[in-house]
Amino acid sequence: MPWIKIIPFDAATGRLKQLYTRIAGPGDNVDNIMLAHSLRPHTMEGHMALYKAVLHHRENSVPKWLLELIGVWVSARNGCDYCLDHHFAGLKRLLRDEVRAVAIWDATQRGVLDDLPVGDKERAALVYAGALNDLARQMGETDIAALRQAGWSDAEILEINQVTAYFAYANRTVLGLGCSTRGDIIGLSPGNDDDPDDWGHH
Repeated sequence: MPWIKIIPFDAATGRLKQLYTRIAGPGDNVDNIMLAHSLRPHTMEGHMALYKAVLHHRENSVPKWLLELIGVWVSARNGCDYCLDHHFAGLKRLLRDEVRAVAIWDATQRGVLDDLPVGDKERAALVYAGALNDLARQMGETDIAALRQAGWSDAEILEINQVTAYFAYANRTVLGLGCSTRGDIIGLSPGNDDDPDDWGHH
């Protein structure tokens, strides 16, 4: 549980109960990162809207496994085990390749980009994500040019930027409020990309 007071599912009323019901997983389970918003439900609503748009929206064209990998890469760099555990489970489910997943986990834990089993195009996205996360003040137009050179369109560059920025936000929400995975069901997500309003975790 977070370090601040939270309102559990069975004690929620009004707008908070509506949001909990909308995002809950099996057994009315609500992830701790969302429970952390319970004293200000409007921030939970904003968080979920951004999360769904960045990772689980039908208009995204960057492969979802790569968006998840960017999240894993950024979370590892920020030392956010909560997001790392949740999103590696999602990545693993999408890959359906145990050997590749193990190699990704190992390279991510060591922070060695060159050891990730991805192509040059995907590696360019991860270089950008790492730089934006670690050295945001030093970013320049050349960083965008490198992504274009690797084959990413400007719309896809926006997706890469937004998923990186989202995980910076999520990591700091977790680390700053002390969220743990205790009681969470690891790896669930609102995966119905065709319905932006479906926030249920499955």
